[in-house]
Amino acid sequence: MIKNTFFYAMLFLASFAFVGCSDDPEDTTPQPAATSSNTIVDIAGGEDFTTLAAALERAGLIETLQGEGPFTVFAPTNAAFDALLAELEIEGLDQVSNAQLTEILLNHVVSGKVLSTDLTAGYVNTLATGAQDTKISVLVDLTDGVKLNNRATVTTPNIDADNGVVHVINNVLTVPSIVDAALANANFSILVEALTDSRLASADFVNTLNGDGPFTVFAPTNAAFQNLLDSNDDWNSLADIPAATLEAVLKYHVVVGDNVTSGEIVDGLTPTTFEGSTFTINTTNGVVITDKGGNESTVQIADVQTSNGVIHAINRVLLPLE
Repeated sequence: MIKNTFFYAMLFLASFAFVGCSDDPEDTTPQPAATSSNTIVDIAGGEDFTTLAAALERAGLIETLQGEGPFTVFAPTNAAFDALLAELEIEGLDQVSNAQLTEILLNHVVSGKVLSTDLTAGYVNTLATGAQDTKISVLVDLTDGVKLNNRATVTTPNIDADNGVVHVINNVLTVPSIVDAALANANFSILVEALTDSRLASADFVNTLNGDGPFTVFAPTNAAFQNLLDSNDDWNSLADIPAATLEAVLKYHVVVGDNVTSGEIVDGLTPTTFEGSTFTINTTNGVVITDKGGNESTVQIADVQTSNGVIHAINRVLLPLE
């Protein structure tokens, strides 16, 4: 009887020891694998992007860029931000308002995952907000690599992230005004020359179109201006066009006080221009503008959105003349 009692007692202790062995350091029970994060924010936390990371945190964009996305981010390096400070003649980003900093940063973000091989020449909209809650346009030039707004070059493309892709750039993309957008596009070089003609100093087109706006500009391309020069045997350059005529023509391409996107243009629209008279827009076959003389111009590129207005590129100069 005593032997049996002793036997059962030992059996009980042995079973207790067996149950407790799951706490043993040598337990081989499989554990879940550790997961690593590689979001856009993680990439922006690298040593070459400490200024960008600090700016994102200050602007409250960390959570956004850790989200599902996908996003395409053109990421300026520390050196790019240093160049911006020199350009703005300030000592630090703390001298830039939170609102302005936020829009600058959002101007580097495109919705969707866009690899460098998926980019096409032309305009792409960023997440920055322009006049009347529209999205800012950035010009993509693929002539020699990838260049943005004739300002920043992609130096390292296609850094893959869990929620998108990062392209490293060598300059910060400030939010462009009407004037900035015209300067960035080589197809508007004659328009820029006209706007800055010293004979028109009293009109001060540059300061006007850098103002608050909003403005809608129907911008003739270089080819459109060349056609205008070719229409008069006495005109070999802009300098041959009388200053008063050139000023009136330029004003005739600007609508003040409204950011008229292509989606807002209805057939038969007759906006009043900065020059004081109107033209007629028809939408039966594309967007066609008929000036006071009955000449027609077609919108070739619509909705180039800036901070203070929108540009529509047209293929013929509009004339405010009967």
